Amino acid sequence: MSDFMKQFSLEGKVALVTGGAYGIGFAIAAAFAEAGAKIAFNCRSQEHLDKALEDYKARGLEAHGYIGDVTEEEQVADLVSKIEKDLGSIDILVNNAGIIRRVPMVEMSVEEFRKVVDIDLNAPFIVSKAVLPGMIKKGHGKIINICSMMSELGRETVSAYAAAKGGLKMLTKNIASEYGKYNIQCNGIGPGYIATPQTAPLRETQPDGSRHPFDSFIIAKTPAERWGTPEDLMGPAVFLASDASDFVNGHILYVDGGILAYIGKQP
Repeated sequence: MSDFMKQFSLEGKVALVTGGAYGIGFAIAAAFAEAGAKIAFNCRSQEHLDKALEDYKARGLEAHGYIGDVTEEEQVADLVSKIEKDLGSIDILVNNAGIIRRVPMVEMSVEEFRKVVDIDLNAPFIVSKAVLPGMIKKGHGKIINICSMMSELGRETVSAYAAAKGGLKMLTKNIASEYGKYNIQCNGIGPGYIATPQTAPLRETQPDGSRHPFDSFIIAKTPAERWGTPEDLMGPAVFLASDASDFVNGHILYVDGGILAYIGKQP
């Protein structure tokens, strides 16, 4: 391997991917493993943890799973402590765990709104706060926050999600601003519409065999004319986790097939 390509290697690095049991988190963790990193991920239930470990094993990848709720500061401190004991100090953090509730704002309860913000925004603060001291001590670190196009745009029924993801974009910029002097880079990835279990309801074939209206809308709005896949995020994530991005800080990399650049087709 050339010295240039070695910049992209994650050999020997320890990476924590929150919510890395499936979907986008699983794909990113798998990419890190293939690039040489030691992988840790969390789940909130033993059932999901066991299934995820089977999936990693089926891919021929080694991963270490832990039970832990990223919205609970004490559980996160315990999680980070266990990872440091088992694998070593965390070099790379991906704040991926998240939820969405598609409810019109006037019908959404305050409790629902708070839950989305708690998982999608408060948790990245809690986990980042827990790993930053170790990164400062080592003199390097990478934090990748999984943002969204809703970090930039609004849409019907996702007020809580958009508010949280917009906040996560600014948390990303602030971590970069505050801790860049310690050789810590904090960037975001903003996926476009990705084909995952979370977005499956938006892609369901209609009873008459036609596309879901939202599916048709996304195809028309995307220059690539397709939904993204979790695999589309693997390369960008490895770049932002590697030494190749050491002077990239506070940036949100939108992996959206060009949606944010495109006004859309004329009807």
